[in-house]
Amino acid sequence: MRTVTFSMTMSLDGFIVDPDGGIDWSAPDDEIFRSHIEEIRSVDVHFLGRKLYETMLYWEDPDAAQSFSEDEREWASLWNPLPKVVFSHTLTEVRGSARLATGSIADEIQRLRAEPGDGEIAIGGATLAAAAADADLIDEYRVRIYPVLLGGGIPFFSRNEKKVDLELLETRVFGNGVVYLRHRVVR
Repeated sequence: MRTVTFSMTMSLDGFIVDPDGGIDWSAPDDEIFRSHIEEIRSVDVHFLGRKLYETMLYWEDPDAAQSFSEDEREWASLWNPLPKVVFSHTLTEVRGSARLATGSIADEIQRLRAEPGDGEIAIGGATLAAAAADADLIDEYRVRIYPVLLGGGIPFFSRNEKKVDLELLETRVFGNGVVYLRHRVVR
């Protein structure tokens, strides 16, 4: 059965964006960017909300691609053909390898788990991940914790006050002080 993963960057106080919606505090250095490249290799399909989908369209922009570094070209070569499911109440069309979700996140996960394949179903975005977490659909949490306190913003974890036991699978400390944690949900 396919594993559902939620992987995002987080401040030490638990937020993925600052109070103004900014993410500039979490710009990855070369070492962290390489870890994103390695992580995306195991993904079969990526779920995104509208905001993240629109942000990630940057990788499909031919004008931007002209200035990509070697690592950025490698990322784009993996990201662009990757099947994506976009959850949006406002978009009527998407482009490239993306499609609009036709059901709830639970419906989409159930459908994909019924298909052959063992690659991961990755979820991007805290709001979308909160819906999956509330339905007990996330199998692994992967977080890169940046050494910064934001004091507010959008939280990484769903605030539904439900206890979830986790098993530590991996830790890594990057040269810039970012800590990577990978946990499996204990069922």
